[in-house]
Amino acid sequence: MTSRCKSLAAVVAAALCLAAPLPSRAAPTRTVAVDYAQVKGPTSQVFRQCVGAGRANEGLRADWQRQLAYAQQKCGFQYIRMHGIFTDDMGVYREDAAGHPVYNWQYVDRLYDFLLSIHVRPFVELGFMPGALASGRQTIFWWRGNVTPPKDYDKWHDLVAAAVRHWTERYGRDEVKNWYFEVWNEPNLKGGFWTGDQQDYFKLYAASAAAIKSVSPQYRVGGPATAGNGWIADFIRYCADNHVPVDFVSTHTYGVGQGFLDAEGNRGTVVSRDPHAVSGDMRRTRAEVSASPLPHLPLFYTEWSASYTPSDPIHDNYVEASYILDKVKNAASAVDGMSYWTFTDIFEEAGPRFTPFHGGFGLINYEDILKPAFFAYRFLNELGSTELANRDAASFVTRDPRGGVQALLWDFTITQPGTENDQAFYKADHPAKAKGEVALRLAHLPAGRYAVRCTRVGYRSNDPYATYMDLGSPGQLTRPQVALIKRRNGGAPYLTRTVAVAPGSPFQMRLPLRENDVFFVTLTRQEKSK
Repeated sequence: MTSRCKSLAAVVAAALCLAAPLPSRAAPTRTVAVDYAQVKGPTSQVFRQCVGAGRANEGLRADWQRQLAYAQQKCGFQYIRMHGIFTDDMGVYREDAAGHPVYNWQYVDRLYDFLLSIHVRPFVELGFMPGALASGRQTIFWWRGNVTPPKDYDKWHDLVAAAVRHWTERYGRDEVKNWYFEVWNEPNLKGGFWTGDQQDYFKLYAASAAAIKSVSPQYRVGGPATAGNGWIADFIRYCADNHVPVDFVSTHTYGVGQGFLDAEGNRGTVVSRDPHAVSGDMRRTRAEVSASPLPHLPLFYTEWSASYTPSDPIHDNYVEASYILDKVKNAASAVDGMSYWTFTDIFEEAGPRFTPFHGGFGLINYEDILKPAFFAYRFLNELGSTELANRDAASFVTRDPRGGVQALLWDFTITQPGTENDQAFYKADHPAKAKGEVALRLAHLPAGRYAVRCTRVGYRSNDPYATYMDLGSPGQLTRPQVALIKRRNGGAPYLTRTVAVAPGSPFQMRLPLRENDVFFVTLTRQEKSK
């Protein structure tokens, strides 16, 4: 048998495994029991508040725009945050021979016009420094974002004010007052994103806040947009003591246990084995804000993921779906927004990517292939508007006004042993171990007929990276290979059936559970035939 035939045979075998019937005799290891009449409250929306993207200039690409429109449609993202709105590749700022500022908004207009056309608002990160306004030449990334303070803080103030005035004139005050303005990115990483010190950043923040409020006191500004939950208490104290406007606090966290920013995947990272990684940071930062002089400030995590490296294959792996759901479940009550980094693999901090699955941050790879992480967000978006009371630690059960029920349940297991890098561990095939069954029980569901649909994400189930490995992990995919991966991993239901719920009888179903499986079950009430 040729290697190509072996690859295709493996793909077919994997597909047949997904069609296997549900076991029904094994005792469940876990029960998700809810009462249709017992309401917890409105379903949290913090997961959809914002999503990240690499840099503004990438947003001018047709494929980037197509993917964002699809992600917004399926996942419901309301805002998008990205680097580089003032970087030179956006052509915003230069100075004439006399040193007078000259502004140009054509590229920014094209980008923001598109965003608003698909009902996504900008979460505006103010940065990086235009070359003509920079005090030095130090840059970051392949696209050379300048990370030095301004040579003239008054000119920086005027640039920010001019940008905000322009957006107000173009989109209207009623629109822009719904935006967020965040000053810079990770200034606590000295020598990385900011060559100044903390006081230099505070000076930049104060100038930026004054510029924004000069256009409208209603406009929202915040920071410090730090890495690793840093500077929160210092920043709030600075704003409170100096009467500097602040409308929200922002910071970042990633679930890395050890390693460094490793854009090329050569040095390695190891995901944290702490089950409270990420969500624990978010709860601790909320407590820090609550104990501050401004205890009611909204808290946004404007970057978060399992890893801060765009060459970490955990991002492509099926485990990322349950990782996302676990963090959303355990952090949602502590934050006002969780902006996943990022929605797409069209992301060029280290330059163009050379392989279709390279550990990129995105929910979607650059071939428009949906990763398991994408389905986690799609399922969250498809939950009903009312959450039901539920003691299970790894599920959401909701209802909608039409009488339907949605159950999103998962297993979260850290399988990384911590003895090897993610770059090795998550590139290997690791079958998920069985964990018995999970029983879903819905009491007091209104009597009637329901269409039941269940979708599964897990090992070799909506797991495109596994199919890619079956194909031999080619450096580039052919069109038929892309079509095959999409067909095998496009979100087809694991099972569908129609059930009749009798008065007073609960709805029950059992599902086989493996490590890091995710199940999304919907019950749609059927109209009575006339």
